[in-house]
Amino acid sequence: MTTLDQPTQPSPTPTSTAGRDRPVRRELGIGNTLSHGFLLLWGLLTVLPLLWMFVSSFKTNGEILADPWGLPGTLHLDNWARAWTGAHIGRYFLNSLVVVTGSVTLTMLMGATAAYVFARYEFRGRQVVYYLFVGGLMFPVFLALVPLFFVVRNAGLFGTWKGLILVYAAYSLPFTVFFLTAFFRTLPTTVAEAAMVDGCGHFRLFFRVMLPMARPGLISVAIFNFLSHWNQFLLPQVLMQGDDSKWMLAQGLFALSVSQGYAGDYARLFAGLSIAVLPVLAVYVAFQRQVQAGLTAGQLK
Repeated sequence: MTTLDQPTQPSPTPTSTAGRDRPVRRELGIGNTLSHGFLLLWGLLTVLPLLWMFVSSFKTNGEILADPWGLPGTLHLDNWARAWTGAHIGRYFLNSLVVVTGSVTLTMLMGATAAYVFARYEFRGRQVVYYLFVGGLMFPVFLALVPLFFVVRNAGLFGTWKGLILVYAAYSLPFTVFFLTAFFRTLPTTVAEAAMVDGCGHFRLFFRVMLPMARPGLISVAIFNFLSHWNQFLLPQVLMQGDDSKWMLAQGLFALSVSQGYAGDYARLFAGLSIAVLPVLAVYVAFQRQVQAGLTAGQLK
């Protein structure tokens, strides 16, 4: 008895996933080329003046006037010493460091506390108070200079570092609250609920649990506030008149630019400017990854 052979079905050919696993190659179109070219041009316009300033700070005044775009024959480090001591840039640098450290610390403490309450607690009038904070972003500083001058003077804080720290913190709170409120809302609520179940109070919950989780956002906002306070010129010029021993770095640089412009000592002027720029560059280089992580953390949650 013969049996019919079952027809063998062809085995399916395995489809290759090599092409599927390869990343799609992005073609450079006209839009990408123009955007990259614009960014390159913007980078050159930003970096080249800084490089020229640093190079000129090591030249003599004769070299700056004779060959402004050339390299120095020898490095004249005495320009930095004359700017630090003779032009009192060192004193103004330390004054600014003290004031900015105090103002950033006060701003972050009050801003983080207010933002956490707005993001995590429900109470009557919360939206009204929040929008009052955010409304400060639309209020230019120079519109309040006259009433601010009288308020600070009547409070006995005119010409003092304490008054300047309070003013810096007040003008930085709207941005700090606005940014950190959105960031606190992205944090998981399950961690906070678990901490409350374990007996953690509101105070400990904020400082021991939520603040460490919000570290990327805190670092980003603190860096932006540091740069804003360090480069501030208008407020110190109005509120720190009189005793030049308490001046901020921006005031000292302004006085140096006026005096050295008439004296023709451009080497010391460029050295003073370079000293003022160094902390900003150092902060950016040290924390650039934290800034990027803080700005994108809310979108990745």
